[in-house]
Amino acid sequence: MKSDIEIARSCKMKRIEEVAATIGIPADELEHYGKYMAKVPLTLIDEERVAKNRLILVSSISPTRAGIGKTTVSIGLSMALNRMGKRSVLALREPSLGPCFGMKGGAAGGGYAQVVPMEKINLHFTGDFHAITSAHNMIAALLDNYIYQHRNQGFTLKQILWRRVLDVNDRSLRNIVTGLGATTDGLPTQSGFDITPASEIMAALCLASNESDLRRRIENMVLGITFDDKPFKVKDLGIAGAITVLLMDAIKPNLVQTLEATPALVHGGPFANIAHGCNSLLATKMAMSLSDYAVTEAGFGADLGAEKFLNIKCRKGEIHPRVTVLVATLRGLKLHGGLTDGSTQEQGRQALIEGFANLDKHVQNMQNFGQPVIVTLNRYGDDSDEEVALLADHCKQIGVGFAENNVFMKGGEGAEDLAKLVVETIDKQGAKAINMTYSDEDSIEVKVEKVAKNVYGARSVIFKPIALKKMQRVQAWGMGHFPICIAKTQFSFSEDPKQVGVAKNFDITIRDFVINGGSEMIVAIAGDMMRMPGLPKVPQAEKIDIVRGQIEGLA
Repeated sequence: MKSDIEIARSCKMKRIEEVAATIGIPADELEHYGKYMAKVPLTLIDEERVAKNRLILVSSISPTRAGIGKTTVSIGLSMALNRMGKRSVLALREPSLGPCFGMKGGAAGGGYAQVVPMEKINLHFTGDFHAITSAHNMIAALLDNYIYQHRNQGFTLKQILWRRVLDVNDRSLRNIVTGLGATTDGLPTQSGFDITPASEIMAALCLASNESDLRRRIENMVLGITFDDKPFKVKDLGIAGAITVLLMDAIKPNLVQTLEATPALVHGGPFANIAHGCNSLLATKMAMSLSDYAVTEAGFGADLGAEKFLNIKCRKGEIHPRVTVLVATLRGLKLHGGLTDGSTQEQGRQALIEGFANLDKHVQNMQNFGQPVIVTLNRYGDDSDEEVALLADHCKQIGVGFAENNVFMKGGEGAEDLAKLVVETIDKQGAKAINMTYSDEDSIEVKVEKVAKNVYGARSVIFKPIALKKMQRVQAWGMGHFPICIAKTQFSFSEDPKQVGVAKNFDITIRDFVINGGSEMIVAIAGDMMRMPGLPKVPQAEKIDIVRGQIEGLA
């Protein structure tokens, strides 16, 4: 079979104005980035159509290091809905350069279910990540300058909270010291870098409802703490307008297409293990405004991306999915059932059955939110009919819909059974609201405990002293009503990535909180989770090259 990039190149793309016309966007509304990509104005959002849309959320079981294929399935499902004569538009996150050149590879789908042009989407795209990186680091530079210029007036901060960001996996930058050298080089300060998808600018842009809301959120971002324990914010620097100017293009969703010319809005890219893991609210609402069935995906397993989609994004945006599709692979289920290298066929079968527990926990979680659930098997060529039948029978026993898909090999055609089941499920039992895990009035401590116990299955939550101090600060600053976003490994319900399947009798340790006054959520850091990933021993970068003028190795 051809590689992803070969398949993408073999596709005859439509010009972006043709794609836009299929969903009623006039050509003069497009801001072109070449022939096949364009930004679209926020005026296309229609709240009446948003309220009527049959939004579909795609999530998954706890992923393996190779992933489960949520993005590929989301793309294939939207294409299949259009093949059925339904009006569907995709809303997806933008890829980060960190994973592209690190361990995971690109995030534009795979096989015959991709968004294109995949090289541009996986690399610099329309520059949104660069704009967010620049805006974040501009704040850092202006804060350092303010402290330097006002030092003779006695101004200083007890603690600086604002770090820098970079869209590269670079463990060496996790902790640094700035301002070394001559006195004119600034004041020596301990700092560090997070990856751009963990930036609060990214989160705020992805949750903002319009430009003025984004500016308001930027103003409220907390940069440091004064000696009287008050928050020092962006508005205290008087620079919110300048930072918003840097993001005036980035806030507009990007329109591209799938291999079958289904319109796709690809916008924003917070990770779900260290941030809230959803594409922008603006892109989702625009997809809902321009279609009858919008399809969107939330990062990693349902305990992370889907939980945050429902508890944070839907709470803020006043939207809700009508159905949740959980993606599984036989390989993933077997790994959660204890499969090891060299296992016999019978041992593999038993591992599959044991692995159903991981699927069941995710199904139960989504049902607790009030979501009807459909399980779809992302089928691979070596999956046996017998094992597929085992999964289908199990889904029948627990009372959830099941459909195979083969979108990787067949594109939209490979998801037609899934699309039919989705439409049927929405018509018969589509969700009308969300049962949130916690209420706004709950304390931060209670919110964390409810997610940890009710979603992850934790026995208890342990708060480290620094985390307890931060919780008191959150309350004192009037931010206790914010939702919480737990940064946790994606590989396990616990904070230990090695506890696969459904972890039992475990505690969640919250070692710190990050106060996001602008994106209006409190990030709880569980276990050893880091907001700047490192590179693997053999990074994807070693496979990427230009051969005879064409990019190779992007996956």
